[in-house]
Amino acid sequence: MASHQSGQLNKVTLAGLIVTLGIIYGDIGTSPLYVMKAIVGEKPINSTLIIGGMSLVFWTITLQTTIKYVVFTLKADNKGEGGIFSLYTLVKKARVKWLIFPAIIGGCCILGEGIITPPISVSSAIEGLRLIPRFSDLHTIPIVIAILSVLFFIQQFGTNFIGKYFGPVMFIWFLMLGVLGIMGLSHDYTVLKSLNPYYGINLLINYPGAFWLLGAVFLCTTGAEALYSDMGHCGRKNIRISWIFVKSMLVLNYMGQTAWLISMEGKTLNGSNPFYSIMPHWFLPIGIGIATVATVVASQALISGSFTLINEAMRLNFWPKVKIKYPTELKGQLYIPSINWLLYLGCVAIVLFFKESSNMEAAYGLTIILGMFMSSRLLAFFMRIKKYPLWFIYLFIVVYVIIESAFLIANLEKFPKGGYITLIISMILISIMAVWYLAKQIRKRYVDVVKLAEHQSKLVDLSRDETIPKYATHLVYMTGANNPEEIESKIIYSILQKRPKRADIYWFVHVDVMDEPYRMEYKVTHVAIDDIIRVDFKLGFRVAPRINYMFRSVVEDLVKNKEVDITSRYESLSKNNIIGDFKFVVIEKFLSFDNELPFFEKLILNAYFFLKRMSLTESRAFGLDSSSVKVEKFPMVLRVPEDLNLKRIY
Repeated sequence: MASHQSGQLNKVTLAGLIVTLGIIYGDIGTSPLYVMKAIVGEKPINSTLIIGGMSLVFWTITLQTTIKYVVFTLKADNKGEGGIFSLYTLVKKARVKWLIFPAIIGGCCILGEGIITPPISVSSAIEGLRLIPRFSDLHTIPIVIAILSVLFFIQQFGTNFIGKYFGPVMFIWFLMLGVLGIMGLSHDYTVLKSLNPYYGINLLINYPGAFWLLGAVFLCTTGAEALYSDMGHCGRKNIRISWIFVKSMLVLNYMGQTAWLISMEGKTLNGSNPFYSIMPHWFLPIGIGIATVATVVASQALISGSFTLINEAMRLNFWPKVKIKYPTELKGQLYIPSINWLLYLGCVAIVLFFKESSNMEAAYGLTIILGMFMSSRLLAFFMRIKKYPLWFIYLFIVVYVIIESAFLIANLEKFPKGGYITLIISMILISIMAVWYLAKQIRKRYVDVVKLAEHQSKLVDLSRDETIPKYATHLVYMTGANNPEEIESKIIYSILQKRPKRADIYWFVHVDVMDEPYRMEYKVTHVAIDDIIRVDFKLGFRVAPRINYMFRSVVEDLVKNKEVDITSRYESLSKNNIIGDFKFVVIEKFLSFDNELPFFEKLILNAYFFLKRMSLTESRAFGLDSSSVKVEKFPMVLRVPEDLNLKRIY
C-alpha cells in the first residue's frame, strides 16, 4: 500500500504540478518581497553591493535549495514521506544515539522560526499599500492581525474548501514574479553578469562589512526545508520539475529588482520596496492583492507543516500527547487546537513587538539556519547508510559545513536585534522535547516486567473462579511491554491483588510505533486459548492510534475466522447471542515520594509529570471510548531508600 501511494505521488501530472506550487513554495516563493530590501537596508545604493548581493542570492538558491534539498535531500524518501523527523527515522538504523539531538534541535528550530514567517510575509505585502498616495500613512498592524486571525480561525474547519485554489493562486503569483522581473530587467541587461560567482566572492572579500550581509542573503532560501517536509503531499518528481519553473521566476524577479536598484545608485530606499517599485503604477493595487493572497497561502502551508511536525513528534515520543482533530477526509490533513492557538498568539506578539516587516527582517533566519545545519548532519549519516562513496560524503560535509557555518555566524548578528526571541521560543520547544524523551528513557530503565508464563495459570484460574464477581466479560489492558512473553508487574498486581478482576478473556494490547510513516499492521498471540490474548499493533509514526476503533476491527476479524467467541458467557445472555462487554483498563503512573533519585533524573521526571498533567490522559491519547475505560493510578517507585535506619523499641 505504501509503495503504491509512493508511486502515485511520483506520477508527474499537470494537476500534480499545480498542487505542488500551492503546497510547497509559499515561504520561499514570497521571499522576493523582502530579500533585496533587506540587503540594501538604509544605506545609499551601491552597484558593487547590489550586483554582488544578487550573485550571492543566485548561488545561495542554487547551492542550498537546488543542490542540497532538491537534488540530495529529496532522496531521503521514507515511504514517500519527508521532513526532519522522517529523516531521523531513516538514520536511526546507524544506531548512533546522539543523532536524536540534531533531530530534536532541527525540528524545534523550524517550529520556532515558523512563528515569525506569517507576520513578516503578510506585513511585507500589506505595507505595499503605502505606495498608493491615499494610503501613505496607513497603520498596517490592525490589518495584519485581522488577516492572521481569520487564517488561524479557519484551521479548525480544514482547508479542503480553499486548498484547491492554492495551486492556481501560486501559479499566478510566480507568473507575476517572472513577468515583472523581465520588465525590470529589460532596462538593464548588464545585471545578468551577477550570475558569475566572481561578483559574490569579490563582494565578500573586498566590500567592508559584506560578510554580515549573508544574514540578509540567507532570507532567499528560508523555505527550502518545506520542499522536503511536504514531499509526502506532492511527490519527489513533481517537486523537482516544478522547482525549475519556480527558481526561474524567482531569479527573474530578483534580477528585475537588481536592475531597478542599479538605476537608483547613490540614493536610499527611504521606506520603499524594490519589489513594488518595479511594478507599473496602474498595476500596484492588483500586485498588492496578489501578494497578500500569496502570503496567506505561504502562512497556511507553514501552519499545516507545524501540525504535521508535532503529530510526528508525538508518535516518536518527543512531545506530550495533545488533542488532534481530523476536519476533512483528506489524508494527512489534521488540526491540533493547542498548537494552532499557540502559533496564533506568537504571531500576534511578533507583529505587536516588531511593528514593521523591516524590523522582522533583522530577526528572521537565525533559527532556520540552525535547523538546516542539523538536517545536514542527519543527511550525511543517511548517505553513509546508503553507501555513498566516502570521498563524496566528506566533500558534502566540508562544502555545507563551510556554507552553513558562514550563514550561521552572519545570522548571529541578528541575535540582539530580535533573533533572541525565536531562539528563546526554540529553546523552550527543545526543552519540552528533551524532557519528554529523556523521561521516557529513565522510566524504561526502571520498568518492572515479569514473565507472563509465570502468571498464566493464575489468570486462567481467576477467569474460571465463579466465587469472585465478574468484573467484565472482556478485560483489555494497554501494555508497554515490547516482548509478547512479558507483562508489567503493575498489570498483574491490578488483576490479581488490587480488587481481583475476573473476566472471561484477558486481552493485552501493545502499540509499537514504526519507522515507516503509514504502516498499519497487527499481530495476534493466543497466550492461553479462550482466556488470554495479546494484540500487537504496528503503526507508522504518522498514523493516529485510534485503538478503540482498531481493536474492534481486530476482534471482528478474529470472530470471522472463528478464533474467538465474544458472546457473553452469562447463561441468559448467551442463550440470546448477546455480545459480552469490553472494558479497557489504563494504568497511569505518578512519581512516588518514596524515591531516591539522582538530582538530574529527579528534575527531568518532575518536569515530565508537570507536562503530563497538561497533556491528554492515556485513554484519550489512545483514542479509547471514555464510557468503557477504567483508569487506575499507580505510584512510580523507581529507587527506594537503601537504608531507613528504622529501629524497633520495646
